Amino acid sequence: MRPVVSLALISLLLANPALADALVDNIDGMTLDERGEVVRFTGILIAPDGKVVKLLKRGDKRPEKLDWREDLKGRTVIPGMVDAHGHVMDLGFRAMALDLSATTSLAQAQDAIRRYAAENSQRPWLVGGGWNQEVWALGRFPTAAELDAATGEKPAWFVRADGHAGWANSAAMRIAGITATTKSPAGGRIELAAGKPGGVFVDAAMALIEKSLPKPTPRDRNAAFIKAQDILLSQGVTASADMGTTLDDWMTYRRMGDLGILRMRIMSYSAGVEVALQVGGSGPTPWLYADKLRMGGIKLYLDGALGSRGAWLKAPYADAPGNSGQGNTGLPFLTDAQLLNSIARGAMDNFQIAMHAIGDRANKQALDAIDEVSDTYNGDRRWRIEHAQIVDPIDLPRFGKHGIIASMQPVHQTSDAKMAEARLGSARLGGAYAWKSMLGNKARLVFGSDYPVESPNPFAGWAVAFTRQDAQGQPFGGWRPEEAVSREQAWRAFTIDAAFAGFGEKQFGHLAPGMRADFVVVDRDPLLVSPAELRTTVVFETWVGGERVFRRGQGAAQGR
Repeated sequence: MRPVVSLALISLLLANPALADALVDNIDGMTLDERGEVVRFTGILIAPDGKVVKLLKRGDKRPEKLDWREDLKGRTVIPGMVDAHGHVMDLGFRAMALDLSATTSLAQAQDAIRRYAAENSQRPWLVGGGWNQEVWALGRFPTAAELDAATGEKPAWFVRADGHAGWANSAAMRIAGITATTKSPAGGRIELAAGKPGGVFVDAAMALIEKSLPKPTPRDRNAAFIKAQDILLSQGVTASADMGTTLDDWMTYRRMGDLGILRMRIMSYSAGVEVALQVGGSGPTPWLYADKLRMGGIKLYLDGALGSRGAWLKAPYADAPGNSGQGNTGLPFLTDAQLLNSIARGAMDNFQIAMHAIGDRANKQALDAIDEVSDTYNGDRRWRIEHAQIVDPIDLPRFGKHGIIASMQPVHQTSDAKMAEARLGSARLGGAYAWKSMLGNKARLVFGSDYPVESPNPFAGWAVAFTRQDAQGQPFGGWRPEEAVSREQAWRAFTIDAAFAGFGEKQFGHLAPGMRADFVVVDRDPLLVSPAELRTTVVFETWVGGERVFRRGQGAAQGR
């Protein structure tokens, strides 16, 4: 016979906060609930497994018996920020190489490269990235000869800011076997100068050089990951999608998890179908290391980037119509048949599909594919379209069908606005960076940064989302301000919905009983400050699963 337990006793047991082992107290806490409403609290009860037991409000009785208590002295606490689209290992490797993102002219970049070459004479190659010919106001791509002037005979390779083009010097091209007869591969383009390879390789053509680069060792990869993790945690990012995880990347994450060094959460999207099958076998992996790592999806590329004119457009580029009668419309990466085949191979094993689509033609291809397969692969698929930067207005309503997730990056709008106007002309910008239209069409809008293409600082992206303005407050009133979202909608896109997009909504994304205690301690109330002040938010501490993993002034931390 089963023992009888009264409902009153059950209620008493469930409501008794004395069962919690830890308390983070004396805070000005705020989170969104699942409806998007702001909830404020002054304390967080945390269970031994790192999950929230209860959010306490002023006047609620605190438990007397605790393993530990942390007094945060009235500081502001918000949920850990979730970046829906980043590249973890690329961030680490970029941080350990020469960063050209701050250069504002070709001459300035050449000076930085000369200094880097002198300081790293022992390296077999000079590598780095972050250059942008648009910022340099060059009006063209840089050349191998201009890189030679800074590097001499040492082979060099520098990736453009968007990751969709690379700049090689003459020594690198010789080592890679590039000659005047080398043809551009499918999905790529070799930029020419005087009829010969000029030094810049776009999209798939980058592999022609990169195959000759020295391969990073496992120790190099460990160091790059730790660097990236430290950067993200210092910015208040506790979880991130990793878009394009290679097998080597996955093994790095597993090593970090096995060693207890994995402190952030990674929603992994494999670099193609084969990697997903190698890692997951017959489907997504479970959440590993106390919900810190899962490979649940596959990343597919449909086109390149707008800055390198690789984004696939319905009509030719306005500023580079091309020499052929058909004009330059960018670079499609997959035929319709190839795309459908890749989707089928992944979806049949329940992997989530995330498609990189920047140009309006690429976005149409993604939408067409989802329309075609959604009846076959139904259920909770959460089809993702990454970037969705330039969309034909006629296609915007299609984002509201089949549960499509529009995974977008607010900071791209401020970085790209002038360039997008030049590439397309103002008449074709009706569906550009159209965040409010996505919500209006019932798409799930999620935000990220696309680091290291942009800074991983989520507070800058948050400010852009409701202002459509850059760090200088320009343009006045915002660029196409009708597409701005509210401050709370932007916050949701960087937390609850970003977690949902990676099937992590039951683990993290907001603070509530049963969720992981992931939160950041900041120096201001992000719901009250001006956009300029929001951008400069300082993260004092970052906590993941109830453990402090970053403290400003001390860097990485483990435990309390």
